[in-house]
Amino acid sequence: MKDPAHGAKVELGIPDLVGPDLRVLFCGINPGQRSGELGLHFARPGNRFWKLLHAGGFTDHVFAPSEQAALPALGIGITNLVERVTVATSELARAELRAGGLRLEAKAKDLRPHMVAVLGIGAYRTAFSRPAAEVGEQEERLAASRLWLLPNPSGLQARYQMPEMTALYRSLHIAAGAPDKG
Repeated sequence: MKDPAHGAKVELGIPDLVGPDLRVLFCGINPGQRSGELGLHFARPGNRFWKLLHAGGFTDHVFAPSEQAALPALGIGITNLVERVTVATSELARAELRAGGLRLEAKAKDLRPHMVAVLGIGAYRTAFSRPAAEVGEQEERLAASRLWLLPNPSGLQARYQMPEMTALYRSLHIAAGAPDKG
C-alpha cells in the first residue's frame, strides 16, 4: 500500500488483540519487523514482554508469541500507538505518535479496559504531549481507564533491567486487581 502523502510503501501492522472485560490493555509503540512478518505482537526473540507478563503475575507461564490469542480470556489485550511496521521506532514521525495517542484514547473509550499501560516512555511523552511523564500510574485517565506508563520491553532498552521491570509489571498487576497467575 502506498502512503498518498509521501509515495512510500506503508507496512500495515497486526490486528489488535482485545476482548470484553479487559483488566489491562497493553499498548506497544508499533510492530517491529519480526512482529510484522509473523503477525504476532512482541515477536522479536529479545523482547522481554512475555517474560515480564509472567514475572509480573499476569500469566502462569512464559507465553510464546504464538500463544497470544489466549490473553483476552485472562483480561489482557494488546494494541499499538502506531500500526505501521518499522525496523526501529526512530522511523516514526512525531505526528504519527500524536495521532496514535488519539486512536488509543478512542480505543479506551470503546473497549473500557480497567487499565491502559503504554510501553515506551519517549513515545508516550510525544503522543500525549507530556514531556515530563514518569514511569508508573499517571494522574490523568484515558477515557475512563486508569493510565500507566512502563518502559519499552525491547531487549534493546538497556536502561531498565529485568528486576526493575518485573517490579513495575508486578505493581501494575496488583493495581489492576487481576487474579494472580504466577
